[in-house]
Amino acid sequence: MSPLTRIHDLYIIVLIMETFTTIDIIKIFREKNISLFTLADFQRLFDIKNQNSLYKKIQRLEKNKIIQKLLKGKYFFLLGATDDYYLANFLYQPSYISLESALSFYGIISGFAYTISSITIKKTRTFSIAEKEYKYSKINRDLFWGYEKKEKFLIAEKEKALLDYLYFYCKGLKTVDWEDLDLKEINKKKLLAYCKRFKNSKLSEVIKRKIL
Repeated sequence: MSPLTRIHDLYIIVLIMETFTTIDIIKIFREKNISLFTLADFQRLFDIKNQNSLYKKIQRLEKNKIIQKLLKGKYFFLLGATDDYYLANFLYQPSYISLESALSFYGIISGFAYTISSITIKKTRTFSIAEKEYKYSKINRDLFWGYEKKEKFLIAEKEKALLDYLYFYCKGLKTVDWEDLDLKEINKKKLLAYCKRFKNSKLSEVIKRKIL
């Protein structure tokens, strides 16, 4: 390939990229209902081959306050809408909503915590985004189950959320106000079956003594 051919190809790539104006990008994001995306998502969506063009377009959108960088390679479309749980799933993967957040979601505990609590198999992390904390508590890989998709986010089932919480309680990392727990929607048969999968004698004892 001659130098002139390479220059021509690069020109075509840049020209294609420039055909997507800021208005076009906003329209496409809205049509596809995109609120959160990675750099790789953006690159695929607009078929950008040239890395320099990719970064320049992202920087331009940030400067114009169309998008906001959340973490490295992860962005929020400021003209779209998202919720805390979907954002929590997106920030740190794999993860699912559990602990206080899931218990509050199901009405098992009252109130709504400032911190959005999730379970992960990666190391424990906390991120602060828009004056809210997103905390991820590490659990063993063989305990990373018992969650389902609701709307656009992954969240623990009622019984698993309670067990996750009591598991950390047994490790001395959580406190429990037993009188505050509303367990009428808990399936105790499922709770006991799930508890056995933890293979934790202390957790089993707490379940039998306090809940069953």
